[in-house]
Amino acid sequence: MGREKSSVTPAIRFLKDMKVSFEERPYKYIERGGTSAFAKQYFVDEHMVIKTLIMEDEVGNPLIILMHGDMEVSTKALARTIGAKRIEPSSPEKANRHTGYMVGGISPFGTRKPMPVYVESTILDLPEIFINGGRRGLLVALNPREVLRVLSATPVSVASRG
Repeated sequence: MGREKSSVTPAIRFLKDMKVSFEERPYKYIERGGTSAFAKQYFVDEHMVIKTLIMEDEVGNPLIILMHGDMEVSTKALARTIGAKRIEPSSPEKANRHTGYMVGGISPFGTRKPMPVYVESTILDLPEIFINGGRRGLLVALNPREVLRVLSATPVSVASRG
């Protein structure tokens, strides 16, 4: 019984508390494998695998941006959209401090401290998304509209092909 609880992450607890319908999708975590590692193991389009990225504005205020696995974030477009001078990715150490999660296992759900959440608007058009469940090797499948409901996420159009 104690073993089962230890595999429950803050993200899974948050989703259950918020009555979100989701399914756990464990996978073999591959260092630096990114979203393509999950997509290949589950035979799904990497566009449906969502990255949770921690970024900071010019004064160090953290924010979360959710992006398609096969796309990049235009930090210039994001800064313009949210009225910041500059946006840049957080260091892994800062991302861990802000979220309580390790890089590769960062979930937008159940973060250590509340942060504004932005979601690439085209994610909301998908029938289902796969997003980190709070540890390396665990994604959850859910309806993307739940992101708006439980995180009060703001839709933005800041994707680029990299």
